Amino acid sequence: MDLRHRAFVNFAWLNVGYNLLVIMWGAFVRATGSGAGCGDHWPLCDGQVIPRAPDTAQLIEFSHRVTSGIALLLAIALLIWALRLFAAGHPARRAAIAAMVFMVIESLIGAALVLFQLVAHNASLTRALSLGLHLVNTLLLIGAIALTAWYASGKPAPDLRGKGGLLGMLIAALVGAALVGSSGAVTALGDTLLQLGVLPGGVSQPINRDSHPLVLMRIIHPVLGTLVGLAMISLAQRAMRYDPSPTTRRLAWATATIFVSQIFLGALNVVLKAPVWMQLVHLLFADLAWLALVLLSATLLGRPAQATATHAPVVSGSPAR
Repeated sequence: MDLRHRAFVNFAWLNVGYNLLVIMWGAFVRATGSGAGCGDHWPLCDGQVIPRAPDTAQLIEFSHRVTSGIALLLAIALLIWALRLFAAGHPARRAAIAAMVFMVIESLIGAALVLFQLVAHNASLTRALSLGLHLVNTLLLIGAIALTAWYASGKPAPDLRGKGGLLGMLIAALVGAALVGSSGAVTALGDTLLQLGVLPGGVSQPINRDSHPLVLMRIIHPVLGTLVGLAMISLAQRAMRYDPSPTTRRLAWATATIFVSQIFLGALNVVLKAPVWMQLVHLLFADLAWLALVLLSATLLGRPAQATATHAPVVSGSPAR
């Protein structure tokens, strides 16, 4: 790899790391109830470019907007660099274009949340659905940036020929992980609204069928997360049988380990009654689990089918089977 490509790869991974920080700060905005810190103004903050004498909530929200704006600029720079460095059709170029699309969608969703006042103490199901979709787009965004770095470093492009069963298994795993992530975002919203007193009862209240839907998610999310986490163990085993290369083995172990760790972190979050710092740790590991799964999928799909067929049983259906 020459210096230009190495510099691009490093810049792409820097984008991944920076976006993880932006995601954490966005979760902090939600967890502290600061989402309405700039009122219902966007892109201005309370009608001002730079707010004067901001209070704590406004400072938290405004700083998140600034960091998000920098993330947008970095995505633009990544795209321009990719278009100049890679030929049309190169997977790194395509991934950079996808990252830019998801970044624009991310900005639009963030703006809609503010303009439609789906922030702060809003406990509507519309807000819950919006946050779930927001989280899915965020996962797609960081996944696309990571794939930009991955393919720019010389990793082979996906080859789907003869991999129908494998592709189905990986799609099921990715969809399952996205569902767990989106349900986690809704659960975290419920925890925040309980702690802020918007929903009655507090985080220690018993949960029954008459509870608010956001409270019921405190049962649904752990169950879904545990099932998907256990399915990832099966996925990792199948991946290593399909392709026993060192790269696949490392990514398979990383994927299974992080997903299983998430089960314990989720349990700890419940025991501690969802403090803000624990919510952020849980979210960070969710993002890392997603990245590991995306890179594992890219590795498996990049292997020639004939090179892996001798190691692989017939793989089909959901990884939970």
